[in-house]
Amino acid sequence: MAYFETTRTACNPEPDYTRPSLEIPREATERILRRLRVLYSEPVAQSTQAEIDRILKVFHAHKPVELMEREKKFNTPDRFTERDVILITYGDLLYKKNQSPLKTLGDFCNTYLKGTINTIHILPFFPSSSDRGFAVIDFEAVDPLLGSWSDISALEARYQLMFDGVINHVSSKSRWFMEFLAGNPDYEDFFIWFAREDDLMPAHRQMIFRPRTTPILTRYETLKGRRFVWTTFSPDQIDLNYKNPRVLIEIIEILLLYIRQGADILRLDAVTYLWEQPGTRCIHLEQTHEILKLLRDIISLVAPHVALVTETNVPHEENVVYFGNGRDEAHMIYNFALPPLVLHTFYRGDTRILSAWAESLTVPSDTTTFFNFLDSHDGVGLLGAKNILSPEDLEHLCRRVEAHGGLISYKTAEDGRAVPYELNITWYSALNKKQNGDPLRIQIRRFIASRAIALVLKGVPGIYLHSLFGSHNNHTAVEAARENRIINRAIVECRSIMRSMRHPRSKKYRINQLLGKMVHVRTHHRAFHPNGPQQILSLSPAVFAVKRISPEGDHCVVALINVTQSRQRIQIPCMGMRKSERKWQDLLSERVFGTKGDALSIILQPYDVLWLSPSHP
Repeated sequence: MAYFETTRTACNPEPDYTRPSLEIPREATERILRRLRVLYSEPVAQSTQAEIDRILKVFHAHKPVELMEREKKFNTPDRFTERDVILITYGDLLYKKNQSPLKTLGDFCNTYLKGTINTIHILPFFPSSSDRGFAVIDFEAVDPLLGSWSDISALEARYQLMFDGVINHVSSKSRWFMEFLAGNPDYEDFFIWFAREDDLMPAHRQMIFRPRTTPILTRYETLKGRRFVWTTFSPDQIDLNYKNPRVLIEIIEILLLYIRQGADILRLDAVTYLWEQPGTRCIHLEQTHEILKLLRDIISLVAPHVALVTETNVPHEENVVYFGNGRDEAHMIYNFALPPLVLHTFYRGDTRILSAWAESLTVPSDTTTFFNFLDSHDGVGLLGAKNILSPEDLEHLCRRVEAHGGLISYKTAEDGRAVPYELNITWYSALNKKQNGDPLRIQIRRFIASRAIALVLKGVPGIYLHSLFGSHNNHTAVEAARENRIINRAIVECRSIMRSMRHPRSKKYRINQLLGKMVHVRTHHRAFHPNGPQQILSLSPAVFAVKRISPEGDHCVVALINVTQSRQRIQIPCMGMRKSERKWQDLLSERVFGTKGDALSIILQPYDVLWLSPSHP
């Protein structure tokens, strides 16, 4: 999102109603009304559309004039550029005594991310009751244990920010659900509930896609009697009922509040589950897509610089559907197939499945792209690689991760069996088994080689904070919390980390230097623009090779990544090369390679990474 000279996109705290009101084009009004008619009856659609109009005009009254002027220069194909790299972190992964965690995060980023990472995804920083922030109690407040809105503002002054829109569910401790329990009629239809458990017929219950092994209905005692409430993820996370238009309106206002506070990207968490309809799988429903399209329409009208990112942890062919036609749903989607495919590639020492999949990747327009992440606050999801990796390969992944000290989380399949859903392990531990005796040099090279794949593929790369350090599995925290995902969510003392990152012999220093170099080079080379062409090269099963070209066609990079612990000799044919492409320089090491005869011959050391660009005199 490098089209602005400044990261400041926050709005004024007070609206200005003296200036002209927002003019909503007639075609936009009609389009929004069409979406609402899919969800509601005609009278309800009409009244909801009128309320949305009012909300958008209020939002517009908060917008600074300078921001509106900058938006006039906005070029949609440059929404994301080669300069965009996203750091994924909780607000409190770094600890410093007598300082708010968000302030500590800012200090760390200002010291170590300068010139490299320009965007920070702060995972839910709202008051919550469980699931590490994803059971939100209050959507409009910053958890005082993390800091305040002023801390968010300080980060927004230096970085683009991604906020989480946790719009599928709320905490059982939230005011909305408390009002439901108290029998408030205004909140009776905010949630999906049944008077008796069997009112959701067993046959229908069996059809529902389950991302967890917990029951789909949770019993709660209310002022009006017993209620069995729909809970997709846990008994503490109560699904919202979008069949009630008031819920939709509330969520729209919350998302617009985040934009007013400086969100440049809205991550829509678990969006695939938004609409529940017994008798279906309750994922990917038409109404869910219409809600997403409606949000895209609204953002396009009042904050065209903001991007919507969908988090839909499903098989790859289902995931890409959330691009819509390329101009009406998500701007960016999580590339969930990538992490398990990269692990498979390094475990097998074979790039063929990864290369074939990468060659098939397409996006429907120049305004959409993939979010290429390897690790995150969760584990490595397996669903994205379903139908790409064989059952035997998926089983091999699970066994290798367990051998590396990782854990497996399960979900309930349609036949009632518990099946692997997610690998819980830090990315460094997934690549490096503590007991195998590999020298630290080899461990770091293997780790960096894996990260290079996410940096060279088309899209926007993301890096989880713990991968800046090469963190190992945190088994102590898992045992204390009895929660698998805690294994890669360790809170670390900031001063200790910063001391270690200044020590040239430490693992953290070496990882930070190598990873920082790659990120710096990537963000300064036009060939890595998300809209630049990508060509997968079949040079050797042991080497992942991709050619990236700038959107203008005037710059290119050939990335070579050895995924094995053996030296590999490869040859790149010179056919089709221009005279100016007979010498190539590695952008990372500055070594120069020349062609001999009719090929460019290169020896790659174990886990070597080369980014070759034509070396012009």
